[in-house]
Amino acid sequence: MKKSSLTALLLACCNLVYAADPTPATPAPAKTELPEAKVWVSKHQITIEGKALAYTATAGTLLMKNDKDEPIALFGFTAYVKDGGDHTIRPLMFAYNGGPGSSSAWLHMGILGPKRAQLADLDFNTRGPFRSVENEFTIIDHADLVMIDPIGTGLSRAIGKSENKEFWGVDQDIKMVSSFIVKYLTQNNRWASPKFVLGESYGGMRTAGISYELLSKHNVALNGIILVSPFLDFSNGFAGFRVDQPHVNFLSTFAATAWFHKAIPNRPAELQPFLREVEAFARDVYAPVLFKGDHATAAERQTALAGLARYTGISADYWDKANLRLDEAHFLQELKRNQGAVVGRIDSRFIGNDINPLAETTVYDPFSAAIAPGLVAAFNDYYRKDLQVESERDYMLINGAVFPEWDFRHAQPDSNGFKVPSPNTAVDLAYTMSMNPKMKVMVQSGYFDLACPYGVVESVIQHLEIAPALRANISTQYYEAGHMMYVHPGSMKKFKQDLATFIDSNNH
Repeated sequence: MKKSSLTALLLACCNLVYAADPTPATPAPAKTELPEAKVWVSKHQITIEGKALAYTATAGTLLMKNDKDEPIALFGFTAYVKDGGDHTIRPLMFAYNGGPGSSSAWLHMGILGPKRAQLADLDFNTRGPFRSVENEFTIIDHADLVMIDPIGTGLSRAIGKSENKEFWGVDQDIKMVSSFIVKYLTQNNRWASPKFVLGESYGGMRTAGISYELLSKHNVALNGIILVSPFLDFSNGFAGFRVDQPHVNFLSTFAATAWFHKAIPNRPAELQPFLREVEAFARDVYAPVLFKGDHATAAERQTALAGLARYTGISADYWDKANLRLDEAHFLQELKRNQGAVVGRIDSRFIGNDINPLAETTVYDPFSAAIAPGLVAAFNDYYRKDLQVESERDYMLINGAVFPEWDFRHAQPDSNGFKVPSPNTAVDLAYTMSMNPKMKVMVQSGYFDLACPYGVVESVIQHLEIAPALRANISTQYYEAGHMMYVHPGSMKKFKQDLATFIDSNNH
């Protein structure tokens, strides 16, 4: 007899015994009530380039279920939909940040939404009052917008028998966010709409995976995707992992940073010609020396060391002791050590006080310290006051518990289900572009981004295994700013123009 059958028989026998037993049965525990999805709807109007636009904002959660129709999560989002728009032709864009563990508040309140935090570029936004202003650079005049908060961020959380960590992984996250997009399309009658997805940072890895998941599992074809400062390939995305390629690709941003802070001798007046020179050095001199290892001659090594010192402002002796390989944390600590300052990683234009001048790597990121307080305060005020969200739960802007628990394994389309321990969703993107040759891709990169350096992004895109004709579907825009290029006033305007042009050109 099977164990399950035996268990059922024993339970049945017990029920018979208890039925004959005069002792009252212990009442069954009451079922725990599951939290319900809830949204807050508000009406607004904004003036963009002299034109009034009325829109409806919907903030809250959407109930997600598994294949057994069991509730598993409340998925948080904020949607902005133009009043009176034709849903069959009106573009719809889904957007999120990365982390893993980040809500979408940064893009939401930084550039995409109808309100943005009032932030001073290159300054510490740490003294209140903190304000938001009407955002003339919002994208809602060109597309309806849905800001997405992955599970464990914003108001999103697991419910029922599920736990948050079940959704914390490359593939788990791709599946869940894709399922949310499909459910949103159904509940809001948006299947006919031109569809776009925008992801920043780790959101790039998510977006590349989602583009394939939506097409291959749900038959949802996207008009376009936007990769903002994208992280796509784990092995190529970190210097310091004893892999040579990232060191080569980080060098141009080291040089841009040193140029900005006037830390190099004989500093050129123009950034772009200087970067082309550094890129050629990295490709033709630096990379071959790293590849040769101990087979590089003493003369070749000295030539490389001299170039590294000339382009980065870090001494040849320091580079030599590092065996010609520096990660960004060492570089950012060393560049202005003698001035008692450290440089930002997310945006290397930012500097801050050096807490520990003897440290070999940075203790904190001046960019985050300068920008986060003002943006976080402005968003929370806006979310509760303007969007009228009355939830007792805190909106989780950053959840530090997510990253340590994240499952970075990924089953690439060509892996036959095997989960590659070093994820690379650029493979998924290549498959999607091949299967949907009409989907367009725009990449947005900042020259002063040391979280996802533009050289790394270029390398990943250049190595996409796609037909030559499909390369015309990819465009790249560059900004003289960092990872969140939209905190820079000049880049903010360009970001909006580039995004609007991309959507308008590919919405039919």
